[in-house]
Amino acid sequence: MSKRALVIVDLQHDYLSSGKFPLVGIEQVVANAASTLADARFKHIPVFHIRHEFTQSDAPFFAPGSTGAQIISAVAPRAGESNILKHHPNAFLHTDLQAELEAQGITDITVIGAMSHMCIDATVRAAADLGYKVTVLHDACATRDLEFKGQTTPASQVQTAMMAALAFAYATVMGTSEYLQA
Repeated sequence: MSKRALVIVDLQHDYLSSGKFPLVGIEQVVANAASTLADARFKHIPVFHIRHEFTQSDAPFFAPGSTGAQIISAVAPRAGESNILKHHPNAFLHTDLQAELEAQGITDITVIGAMSHMCIDATVRAAADLGYKVTVLHDACATRDLEFKGQTTPASQVQTAMMAALAFAYATVMGTSEYLQA
């Protein structure tokens, strides 16, 4: 029998439109994440909050101890929910996430958060490689425009490419409404 958990990755103040590293559509993503979190709490699904901090105090965002590095209140942890600090894109790397999932017998995880092209990608691929059945809610994940060699790729295209890649071999990718109705 499978046991599911919700993993919320890096929904932190610096990603808001008022933050140091804003993501496109972050407000709607936070609303979808908050709905997903409320559903998990109602169904007594274990919740794992992942929070990123860079190790250097002069980091461009998510500086240690800064307000920007704190989890957005709409999706903040409650007593009894796991709150894991990470320093790498992959939420499993040098953290207790895998041990905590194993201790609770978790086999399936739903991943939401930010950034789709970085920490969501790294965490989902690692989870799949570790044998977890992974679901990603595409509209509860955010990204931003990316630039490479003078060319800018809009966030909507980044999101489409990332979700298509994850759906190809690593996860079931669906919308929040579809997930909540299932």
